[in-house]
Amino acid sequence: MSWVTKTFNSSLGRKLIMALTGLFLIIFLIGHVTGNLLLFKDDGGQAFNEYADFMTTNQFVQILSITTYLSVILHVIYSIILTSMNKKARPIGYNQVNPPKESSWNSRNMGILGTFILIFLVVHLQGFWYQMHWGDMPKVTYDSGTYKDLFEIVVFAFQQEWLVALYVISMILLGFHLYHGFESAFQTLGLNHKKYTPAIQFVGRAFAIVVPALFASMPLYIYFTLN
Repeated sequence: MSWVTKTFNSSLGRKLIMALTGLFLIIFLIGHVTGNLLLFKDDGGQAFNEYADFMTTNQFVQILSITTYLSVILHVIYSIILTSMNKKARPIGYNQVNPPKESSWNSRNMGILGTFILIFLVVHLQGFWYQMHWGDMPKVTYDSGTYKDLFEIVVFAFQQEWLVALYVISMILLGFHLYHGFESAFQTLGLNHKKYTPAIQFVGRAFAIVVPALFASMPLYIYFTLN
């Protein structure tokens, strides 16, 4: 067994993979929420549809997309492995008998939060990503060309109260997940220091509030203004 295999099969190696994939997905969230802000543009969806077309046809973006999919898969797999290892290490449910006083609720329930987010992700991908790639999409024509009208699909989807509620609740849970995961990733990478750890904590907590809030605002905006 090579040192690489030994490293990534160790507890520390698994945590390292979780940290690196988590940070990559955080970067992905920044790009994703930035592009989706075009939903707020009052142009009938043109800018959003042109953006969606670029994201599904540009070769460089496709490479990044594959990296994102792999990061999600690895993040899920290794979270399951680490959760299973933790349970085996404490077969009598130590955390329930004697819960750690200094740990937060979200840090103790990262597995539950992650599971719900994964379910949400499946719904999200089926409703938009799958439709954009292989669904029977309506078309719309602008001066710049003819595009798949993903904007119409998004607006139609967010006329449904249950879906809006699912998105808002999921973004709240994502915020809790990020609140702990952001700082935890830097700790795993050994980036702890009394000088810059407070800054990492501040940025992480701000990120965990602002980004999910922006995502949640989109279905709410569409439901209440375009309904």
